[in-house]
Order: sequence, then structure tokens, then C-alpha cells
Amino acid sequence: MLFFKKKKEVIGIDIGSSSVKLVQLKAQKGAYRLLNAGIMPLPPEAIVDNTLMDSASIVGAIRNLVASLGIKARDVACSISGNSVIIRKITLPTMTTEELEDQIVWEAEQYIPFDINDVNLDFQILSPDSIDPTKMSVLLVASKKDLINDYVAVFNEAGLQLSVVDVASFTIQNAFEINHDVDPDDVVALINIGASVMNINIVKSGITLFTRDVQMGGNLYSEEIQKQMGLSSSEAESMKLLANKAGNNALLEVLDKVNETITQEIRRSLDFYNSTASDERITRIFLSGGCSKVYNLLEVINEKLGVPVEMINPFARITCNDKEFDPEYLAEIAPLMAVTVGLAIRRVGDK
Repeated sequence: MLFFKKKKEVIGIDIGSSSVKLVQLKAQKGAYRLLNAGIMPLPPEAIVDNTLMDSASIVGAIRNLVASLGIKARDVACSISGNSVIIRKITLPTMTTEELEDQIVWEAEQYIPFDINDVNLDFQILSPDSIDPTKMSVLLVASKKDLINDYVAVFNEAGLQLSVVDVASFTIQNAFEINHDVDPDDVVALINIGASVMNINIVKSGITLFTRDVQMGGNLYSEEIQKQMGLSSSEAESMKLLANKAGNNALLEVLDKVNETITQEIRRSLDFYNSTASDERITRIFLSGGCSKVYNLLEVINEKLGVPVEMINPFARITCNDKEFDPEYLAEIAPLMAVTVGLAIRRVGDK
């Protein structure tokens, strides 16, 4: 019977501006088992401002990962973020999903700054409006068709099929929810800081209250180290990751300065959320992304914002065989893999 056909699993592939990351999971009795995980670095400038500039390098990195891990599956989930994605929380008269599907293009035109024919649209009905029961909150997501077509082409060239496209901040929420218990009254800020984009998603009881992508990330450290210490970009990149071991005062000063800049940017976004939210104050912050590992950043955010800060561990509740996966390696890459794990739990045909 078709009704009970299991949805096909996908490989989660996150194309970030510094690397391609891959995770493959197997669903087992309401839990997940890790089948594969890997990272392949990308050359600088392969992706600029969320645009795939050097598709040959990206295709090569994907092919290498899939081949080296011996993966046979061909369906992929990937994520998008940044300027080419528009996310709006809007209030509409209460209606069914079917009715909204008929009207969404017309409704969306008022909120999307691009030509409506140039975008792919999706929506999720969140909840009835707390003040007016005749209205409901809807999350509207629009992405430029050009960008999606670029991703489809890259995966096709790598011999894969792009089956699910998600928004980075929502994939982090997926990874967070399967690995961490949170009080339903808690308002949690999930902040993923990649090389060039910071995704912020403020969530309560599984519902997004506010989301924003900021064009800022770990590259800021490398650029500043290069500038202040007269190093090449690859030297700066290595220095950034070895800071806590090096005890180099000049380096620590540069990191402190950039930690402050990133913390201010987070504060600006959280203040913006607080000014629009009635009384839903943020109670905890969870960090992920490669930049979250930078020396002292977590402590600076905690101190300046006065909110408890923790790291997301996207592998916390995923079972795996210690003989196949070195626990130290998984702990090392965990902060980088939140988006990828969130993608790997999706299924072909998911909305």
C-alpha cells in the first residue's frame, strides 16, 4: 500500500563558505544512528556573499566526500541562508492550509522585496493569534529561484539529487530539539556562527519567534589577525584555532576585539527581538558553528549579555559505533555540524 511507504532518507550536505560538511543518519525506533560524517575544506572565495562562485571546487569537494565515505544514497538535503532568503512572520485571517496555498502568492507579494515570479515560496502556519482568534501567525519563506537552481546544478554535477531545501536557522532548531531538553516556557536563542554568516533563531516550545541572518562570522577573526599581525590568510586561519594553546598576547588582543564585535552584533539582534516581543525574554543562548569554538567567545557573550550560554551538541543523542567514529573527533567537529545534522533528519518529500 502506498500510504505506508516509508519516506526515503537523505544525506545532509551543508555547503558553507569555508567547507562542505556531510552527515548521514539512520532512523531507528524514534532515535538516530550515525552512519557517516565528514568535512572537506573549500578554497577561499569558492562562495562569496552566499553565491556559488567556484562551482567546480564545490562539486569536487562533494564528490570527494561521498566517494571517500562510500555513500550509495543519492538524495540530498541542503540549506540556504543570508540575503537570498527572506523570512517573515505575518498575521493573516484564519484559514486552512489548502486555502492559504491558493492565496499565498498574493499575500506574499506585499512582504517580498523581489519579483514574486523570481522566488520559490513556502509557508508554515504557526499558531492562532494570541490577541485576535480570527487571525493566525504564519511563517513565510521565500528564496530566489536562481540560487536554488545553482544548488540543483552543483548536486547534479556531483551525481546527486537535491530533494530537500531547508533554511539554515530551522535546521539548527531541528538538530537542537532532538538532542537537548528545554522547558516549554524557556525562550531560547539558537545562534550559529559560520565563516561568513551568523544565523539567529529565537524559539519557544518549538515555534520560531524571531529569525535573522547577519553577514558576519569567523572570517572576521582571520581578516583582523592578517591585518594586525601581517600574516597570510592561511597562517591567520591556523592562528585563530590555536589561540588558547599559543599564549600569544598580540593574538589574544585581536581575538578579544573581534569577540566584542560579534557579541555586540548578537546583542543588537536580541535587543531588536526584545523591542518587538511583549514579555518573552530570552532565558538561554545556545551556540553552534565553527566560529563558536573561538577562544573565549562563549565567555564574552555570557558576560556581556548576562544570559547563560552553552554549546549545542548535535551528536548528543545520536548513537554511533565507537570503533567507526573516534569520540574525540566527533566532539571536535560537533559545533560545526548542527546544520548538517538538522538536514540529515529530513526526508524526501518533506514540506
